Amino acid sequence: MTRTTPTADGSTRRPPKRATLKTISQLTGLSLSTVSLSLRGGTTLKEETRRRVAEAAASVGYVPDRAGVRLRTGKTNVIALVLDGADDSINFARYLIQGIGHAIKDTRYHLTVMPEFDRAASVDTIRYILENRTADGVIITHTATRDPRVQLLMDHDMPFVSHGRTEFFSPHPYHDFHSELFAQAAVERLVAGGCKKLMLMIGADGTYNIHNIVSAFERTTARLNVDARVVDHKTDRAADEQMRRFGRDLATDPDRPDGIVCGSEMRSISILGGLIEGGLKIGTDIKFISKQTSDILPAFFPGVDTIEEDVYAAGLELTRLLLRRIDGEAASNLQTLSEPVLHWRG
Repeated sequence: MTRTTPTADGSTRRPPKRATLKTISQLTGLSLSTVSLSLRGGTTLKEETRRRVAEAAASVGYVPDRAGVRLRTGKTNVIALVLDGADDSINFARYLIQGIGHAIKDTRYHLTVMPEFDRAASVDTIRYILENRTADGVIITHTATRDPRVQLLMDHDMPFVSHGRTEFFSPHPYHDFHSELFAQAAVERLVAGGCKKLMLMIGADGTYNIHNIVSAFERTTARLNVDARVVDHKTDRAADEQMRRFGRDLATDPDRPDGIVCGSEMRSISILGGLIEGGLKIGTDIKFISKQTSDILPAFFPGVDTIEEDVYAAGLELTRLLLRRIDGEAASNLQTLSEPVLHWRG
């Protein structure tokens, strides 16, 4: 039975016919095999041919039958991003997704985002992807030292890339912020500015990134022979007020540090507000360096030094590495670090 749709005047119309490979073949005069190869990203075809197919597909609103593709090829044409939802970096998720989206534009891949607010549950998400083969490749974030998700993906030989390193002996693809250089540069900047008593304000999320920052901070302060203190703080819903109160209390503490390094832009904004409420002048009474993942902190505190991680660029790089891994490139060739961008404003 043919389904019809009622119109405003009471008549009926047939739904528009779904565009197929045959539709595009007829429009372009190319064979079905050429059209199919072009839409799958075939690099052996001429650029003019691929352009003609792409324009014809766009003009008729062609959407691949993903179920059919999976039956024919075993591929889903899907990349899954298992995204840690507990992150306290400003705009981290938005910039990362934008970078991935830009990287897969004009490819056959689509992005599925799977937010997780519980790291233990994230392992179950990976297991679901593996058991049901719902993606051709996976991107994970916020890796731990011996991350069980990484182990699971390696055991099943599933193409993946992590935003963050681990301590596994077997190599796996990753892209990571060079957090050791972040901590080292911040300490050297503060000491060069006359600071002798430093504090590192860091999260307590158990990631390998935090471990790297703390280790580099402690090594650099020991090398430069300055006092150092590490304060870790687990983020929760009351984090903003907790950090503001922490800053106010610190401002009146006779044993307060003269320089602070903070690994989170969001946390920095709250602490800086508390320090100012407590009567301190930033840059004069106390120096401050924050990690930066957006333009928000510089807008509120234009004189504060920051060290930037380009999260959008990280999304581009993670996708580039994953696509190469899906194509069979060795994991040991797919490990990169992004260099910190220093913004010295003081």
